[in-house]
Amino acid sequence: MTSATPAVGFDLDMTLIDSRPGIREAYRALTAKTGVYVDADLAVTRLGPPLRTELANWFPAAELEDAVTTYRALYADYAITPSVPTPGAVAALAAVRDMGFRVVVVTSKLGRLAALHLDHLGLAYDELAGDLFAEGKATAITEYGVRWYVGDHEADMIAARTAGVPGIGVTTGPCSSAELTAAGAAYVLADLTSLPALLAEITVGT
Repeated sequence: MTSATPAVGFDLDMTLIDSRPGIREAYRALTAKTGVYVDADLAVTRLGPPLRTELANWFPAAELEDAVTTYRALYADYAITPSVPTPGAVAALAAVRDMGFRVVVVTSKLGRLAALHLDHLGLAYDELAGDLFAEGKATAITEYGVRWYVGDHEADMIAARTAGVPGIGVTTGPCSSAELTAAGAAYVLADLTSLPALLAEITVGT
């Protein structure tokens, strides 16, 4: 349900939080549990796409769904505590609220796991939509009245473009400034430290 108050939307992994330390531990726990080797150090360099996309590199198709279920069962115990906010994330969310906007998180991670991260780190949000990727995020972006969508992945810029809103890219994840721009980013920042100033500039009169 769309609110009359406009919102700034955010991706989660490598946009609001650096989840690499925790996800690395979760993948290592998955290897220990299943006996199937997952190169955790490699896997965390390409966060963004849905979990199944990564696990398909390590598990045969017949075992993939069981691997997804096992990983998600391990996630809360291994991945939440080690993860930290990205540079500028806490101040950026505060600035969004100070400007009178809502905070909406739209992520490929399951909503309940995303909520564990946000709550553990004290990152307040108004709405959360999970298990969405690329064009699939556009429905939630539209539904929750997001006017600008911030993300670190090319797929996030595709989501913003599909929803018809400006995409703001941050290079804290796997994609370069050039890749984010090519995917349709209207603006690209090094990290969220610069977001409050950009929003102040582009939201004049909003």
